Amino acid sequence: MNETYRISPETEDIAAAIEQACELMERFYEDGRYSKVTVLRHWSKHNPTISGKIARPGAYRWYLRRELYKLAAKGAEIEITQSQPRIDLNSPNLLTAIDESEFDQTRKKVFLFGPERVELSLERLEHYTGTRAEDFQRFVFLTNYHMHMDAFRKLHPNSIESSRPDVQMPTLHSVSPDSNGLTIVNIGVGPSNAKNFTDHLAVLRPDAMLMIGHCAGIRNHQEIGDFVLATSYMRDDHVLDDTLPRSVPVTPSFLFNRSLARVLEERKLPYRIGVVYTTADRNWELAISRKLADLKASRSIGVDMESATVAANGFRYRIPSASLLCVSDKPLHGSPKLPRAANDFYQATKSLHIEIAEEAINGIRSVFPDGLPTTDLRAMDDPLLGCPC
Repeated sequence: MNETYRISPETEDIAAAIEQACELMERFYEDGRYSKVTVLRHWSKHNPTISGKIARPGAYRWYLRRELYKLAAKGAEIEITQSQPRIDLNSPNLLTAIDESEFDQTRKKVFLFGPERVELSLERLEHYTGTRAEDFQRFVFLTNYHMHMDAFRKLHPNSIESSRPDVQMPTLHSVSPDSNGLTIVNIGVGPSNAKNFTDHLAVLRPDAMLMIGHCAGIRNHQEIGDFVLATSYMRDDHVLDDTLPRSVPVTPSFLFNRSLARVLEERKLPYRIGVVYTTADRNWELAISRKLADLKASRSIGVDMESATVAANGFRYRIPSASLLCVSDKPLHGSPKLPRAANDFYQATKSLHIEIAEEAINGIRSVFPDGLPTTDLRAMDDPLLGCPC
């Protein structure tokens, strides 16, 4: 029997009704089927009725609860029914079902991704991190240094850790009610890893993601240990060129940057804002004549290998992002990254780096409890549950 559950404008206890809807979607999933969510928005002239299919709702229940509540509170009618059987991830039809070659991310629908894509991405996340998708929190730190993981663990000794030591992307979850805690993931080095992880993270709809890393300082008046906040990115990573043209401007979240800058200023720490140049070439210094023209023309202040990739995928998937980088070397000024100096720098900054990031998130939580506003990431006709309104 195809069970149907409806929430109408006459529903008295909206919060309880949304909880019941979430319970039903999880039961459908456990019974081997996806849920179909249909939303009738009386206030919309052009797209009053939209629908979408939901997979594994328990992994992002906090998000469904929040977004569906906002709709119902505004007077929308919501209907939950059973949809098609869950896909077998070993099926030869899987790749056809998740093919995003012609994916119109601005087409109005209830959820940004189809259920098959969600299924695969959650499995991939669990494989890479050795943790359950349900344990991911609303705010996600990305790093490529084990020392940042150690610093996070000291601050949050009760964090959920990867279930095995040989995972590709070690992960820690400092869990809070309603998934309002912090997750940190060591994604490894380079734009390919950054794209891979954020492709899959996107299905969980985090409120924000922050790249915590190091960069080469480009300007004369930067010192080793100074912080860098990106205001925009020079995309020399190329991994998303076919999906997001390089002519599209990509910037970090202004509100996220503002929170980070406030913390740096309150702590009286030196920092600089400007363009971050992200390259796929770890040894870019060995071809400096080719890179220097781009660095000068873009007025870049730092070079790294992940920030622009994270920001570009944040733009594609409507996830606010920012970069908190620290100058670790100055190869254009006779200070390349060498073992002894690098190790001293790492030990001096690893805990401070995480503390600044967490303090900035605390500020965001207090001002924006429902997530950072993302109107700057939304297209003219965007997915309803693409990101917080």
